[in-house]
Amino acid sequence: MPIFLAEIINRANRGTLTVGSSIGIAALMILTALIMMAGGVGGSYFGTKASVNFAADLRNDVYEKVQTFSFSSIDKFSTGSLVTRLTNDVTQMQNMVNMMLRMMLRSPGMLIGGIIMAIRLKPSLSLVLAVSIPILLISVGLLVYNGFSRFSRMQTKIDDLNNTVKEDITNIRVVKSFVREDHEEEKFKKANGELKDAGMNAMKIMIFMSPVMTIIMNLTTLAVIWFGGRIVLSGGMEPGDLSAFITYVTQILSSLMMVTMMFMMSSRALASAKRVGEVLDETTDLNDLYAAHPEKEVEEGTVEFKNVTYRYNKTSEEPVLDKVNVRIPAGATVGIIGSTGAGKTTLVSMIPRLYDPDEGQVLVDGVDVKDYSLYNLREGIGMVLQKNVLFSGSIAENLRWGDHDATDEEIRTVAQYAQADKFVTSFKDGYEHMLDQGGTNVSGGQKQRLCIARTLLKKPKILILDDSTSAVDTATEAQIRRAFREELSGSTKIIIAQRISSVMEADFIIVMDDGCITGVGSHNELLAGNTEYQEIYYSQMEKKEAK
Repeated sequence: MPIFLAEIINRANRGTLTVGSSIGIAALMILTALIMMAGGVGGSYFGTKASVNFAADLRNDVYEKVQTFSFSSIDKFSTGSLVTRLTNDVTQMQNMVNMMLRMMLRSPGMLIGGIIMAIRLKPSLSLVLAVSIPILLISVGLLVYNGFSRFSRMQTKIDDLNNTVKEDITNIRVVKSFVREDHEEEKFKKANGELKDAGMNAMKIMIFMSPVMTIIMNLTTLAVIWFGGRIVLSGGMEPGDLSAFITYVTQILSSLMMVTMMFMMSSRALASAKRVGEVLDETTDLNDLYAAHPEKEVEEGTVEFKNVTYRYNKTSEEPVLDKVNVRIPAGATVGIIGSTGAGKTTLVSMIPRLYDPDEGQVLVDGVDVKDYSLYNLREGIGMVLQKNVLFSGSIAENLRWGDHDATDEEIRTVAQYAQADKFVTSFKDGYEHMLDQGGTNVSGGQKQRLCIARTLLKKPKILILDDSTSAVDTATEAQIRRAFREELSGSTKIIIAQRISSVMEADFIIVMDDGCITGVGSHNELLAGNTEYQEIYYSQMEKKEAK
């Protein structure tokens, strides 16, 4: 385009411009403009499409990776941080890819083409670029170097803000019950202020870059006009060629500026890419890649712990579980009781491989749990955790987590076993009653019973109840236990409880203290000869008598 414009100027200057020649050149300029427009629109469309698809694929990959995390891996990354990496960080990478496809392909072409055309017009005048371009590149390098650490810090502050918001909203009832709104507002203001400061600190690089680039561009243009004007006056160059040369210099510097903007954007995107890469590169310590019997399913429900030792912190001297040995026969009902922090939940969490022991073995049906595929192992085990979690959706949808093909009648049957049918049918929409996220619009006891019903619908060979009836009255709990005996007689039932009454009728009871098993036996046997069990029993009986 500058060459066409230079030709018109030069012909006019020489007095040789005719209507026919000007129309011909104008037609070529219009044709060139249309080709440029088609290329620009096409590049923008395909660049946007590719970057959006890239981001969608990356989010899927990260999310699938998170689904493979063990509890220890999840503990390593906070929830807020994972949310930021899946959303904000991936978006930064999407923007970078979009800019790369639109600018990093276009700008080098414009840069190289501009340099070639400028040298072709006047090689001696092109020496101006040999001074300005290195200065521009050095300035860009310094800015990008300083920007990377600042953008990394900004993304970390976004993590902190997300964590603060999630914690406050998730626990809003506790906040309100303790009248701690002011405290939470101050926490949010602090996190928000730190993000603002980190954001401003990072954006100062972007703010400073624009005037630096503009000054270099203007000085280069002035130098070209100064030296080029003298060449034109001496007759060594035509005015149209100088006009074209200035246009090419502007094109060259604009291309460099676009590349510079790309580098600045990439410094933030690279910080995000590093954080996303940490999730994708996380080594999942729980997998079934080396399972000896991946096709095997849980058929009977026998559970055995052999010299099991476990530490949450692998450098800790004191283990959470210390050389635990116990065998639970198939179909048995077993109670586990002990003081808080005794290791009860950690012990049963090893059956579905939520944790792996540091030493020893956990066997199901005589096979090491590591030799099962994770799917087959966990498909045969039903676990109601201490923290009862329900998802947004209808009650029926939540219960079908146990069996997505379950009929309405099957859902109602397990709800009756879990003593949940009565309160569910009291809702206007019954089993189609919509639950809020986390099941916050039902009571703690109702939530526990729904979680039990969901697990019963799975028809597991091993049922683990981790203090899952603590919010239920003793009469309702007794009815739930009776349903277990009658309807799940062939399943192994492991009940962790704080109340003696919850485990008194078990086939045998395991007493734990400080990561060790201190006694195994029936209620009467333990009451006669186990000190820890006696202390728990008499302390609870005294409280009952006091009432």
